[in-house]
Amino acid sequence: MKAFNLFIKYRLPLGFLLLAGGIALGFAFGWWEASIVLVLALICIVTHFLFGPMRLIQEAVEAGDVETASRLLNQIRFPKLLIKPIRSGYYMMQSNMAMYTQDLDKAEAAVKASIKTGSPMKEYEGMQYFQLGTIAYQKNDIKTADANLKKSLKLGLPDKENTAAALLTLCSIAMSRRDFKTAKDYFRRAKAQKPTTEQIVSQIKEMDKYISRMPG
Repeated sequence: MKAFNLFIKYRLPLGFLLLAGGIALGFAFGWWEASIVLVLALICIVTHFLFGPMRLIQEAVEAGDVETASRLLNQIRFPKLLIKPIRSGYYMMQSNMAMYTQDLDKAEAAVKASIKTGSPMKEYEGMQYFQLGTIAYQKNDIKTADANLKKSLKLGLPDKENTAAALLTLCSIAMSRRDFKTAKDYFRRAKAQKPTTEQIVSQIKEMDKYISRMPG
């Protein structure tokens, strides 16, 4: 695992090093003798541009190392060369980084680019619309937030935490519209997910105070 991560990190300079070595070997001893080195160089260079360091970025995010994740993300100079699923993930990761810094316009543009690229998994598509809905809600664009969050639930979200978060936001939207019956239904469904994330649990406890006093 560690060796593979090192390969991902250094495969581009390694590829160029092998390319230079292969060319020198070709002129010195013949191109047949240099062919294996040249093929290895090609593999290193091509895989760098097709896959990028997305594995390293994901591991940095999971470890909570946002600085490293952001630095690695910025190293991808030609995202359009990434293969489709990786490119879609790249734009989503870019959106997540922008959300972290509260650059909502950049986050929205990135997630729209991810949707345009397409996703091989329906659950991942659900996360794209969940992100759009969350951004719209933070921008106070309630109509767009409502539509995208509903779409994310219809497409399916990968875990109970995101599902509960989407339902709680829809509950807040229904409350703001004084649609108390719908708000209570969304709240009941959110609680039924039994989320464990501290922030979501706290939101449920806080919202429970208002839900219990609602008519309908």
